[in-house]
Amino acid sequence: MPAIGKPARRPIGIDLFAGAGGLSLGFEQAGFDIAAAVEIDPIHCATHEFNFPHSKAVCASVVDVTGDEIRRIAAIGNLDVDVVFGGAPCQGFSMIGKRALDDARNQLVFHYVRLVSELRPKYFVFENVKGLTLGKHAKFLDELIEALAAAGYKILLPYAVLNAADFGVPQDRRRLFLMGARSDQLMPTYPETLNHRVSVWDAIGDLPDADTFAELLESDAISAKWTTQALYAKRMRGMTQDPMDFSHARQFNKNLLTSSLRTDHTNVSKVRFLETPSGDTEPISRFKKLHPDGLCNTLRAGTDSARGAFTSPRPIHPFLPRVITVREAARLHSYPDWFRFHATKWHGFRQIGNSVPPLLGRAVGGQIIRALGIQPFKPETSLELGEPSLLNFQMLHAARYFGVARNVIAQRTRTASRDLFTRDIEEAYA
Repeated sequence: MPAIGKPARRPIGIDLFAGAGGLSLGFEQAGFDIAAAVEIDPIHCATHEFNFPHSKAVCASVVDVTGDEIRRIAAIGNLDVDVVFGGAPCQGFSMIGKRALDDARNQLVFHYVRLVSELRPKYFVFENVKGLTLGKHAKFLDELIEALAAAGYKILLPYAVLNAADFGVPQDRRRLFLMGARSDQLMPTYPETLNHRVSVWDAIGDLPDADTFAELLESDAISAKWTTQALYAKRMRGMTQDPMDFSHARQFNKNLLTSSLRTDHTNVSKVRFLETPSGDTEPISRFKKLHPDGLCNTLRAGTDSARGAFTSPRPIHPFLPRVITVREAARLHSYPDWFRFHATKWHGFRQIGNSVPPLLGRAVGGQIIRALGIQPFKPETSLELGEPSLLNFQMLHAARYFGVARNVIAQRTRTASRDLFTRDIEEAYA
């Protein structure tokens, strides 16, 4: 390990497949400045721009951009990029006589490797589902490792599946991480797990009940005053400093309850939710009721209409007869309260469910910082968040804002089915 010293500038990170910015925030908290974030979805790009006003949101597919274009847009010239990170979707797998990276369904992974090769960062981090390590999927992973090695990178093996719950996130969420170093750099190591876990109630127990505010039926934010005692919640709310958070401070109102648009359940649903024991799954809706002393189950995003328009169930609050709000989900995912999501529940939950919990990203990013031999430091100035209108875009407006086609992302479809399960889903996401 090299001698640790404070650098003249913060190291540079570039996020591929950025989404709303879970990994961006995690790596920023580890001590990086995120120079650029590449994301194809204009809604996600707008949210990223709101939360990361110092970063350049590149609204494009990785298929259509080059390393030089990213450098130009990010205005970093020929500066050495310290890390490129991201999680490309993997959909096709090797068949006899065919390589997985040659499968058209895996072009995003192929272009991840291409951009790493073009940007030549000191380190890369590849994140994906844990299932990529199993069965025929593992051969795909072997091919990815071979491609990155051919691009001039030493690979940290064995790769690791990390549980966010082991790094301060109150959620059982396991993800694969693959890391590598340029041939002239020291190898990083995977982070060590913490010796304690954060519970559901540590995370959301202080938040006001959204159902007590009529305004939250129409708006996702309202001024409120409440008391916070748990250390985790205090850090999420910005009431106490997290000594391991080296991100830019954001200017925000700690008494503004955001991302809390209400769900208007029927009385029948409320009765079923109340009768379900904490930690069990409600049998009709198949929603899990959170146990206050346990972990949240893995929060998922659902799919768009191109992949069946499936909506993932939202957990039921431990004590209240409703599903959790986007803000409660954000707390359970380790997003601080200043971080805002799209104003609708549908997009807000999609953004959280698709993202890496920031604290998990921070743990991994911190290992890259150590390998760089850098003493991370927190910037002295705070940042103003972006224009609130960015959080209210419909797809058409977001596409126009970034100058891309409105159909770049398939849109959600609604069905006429009204069975009990479907009704619960519609109540949760309407």
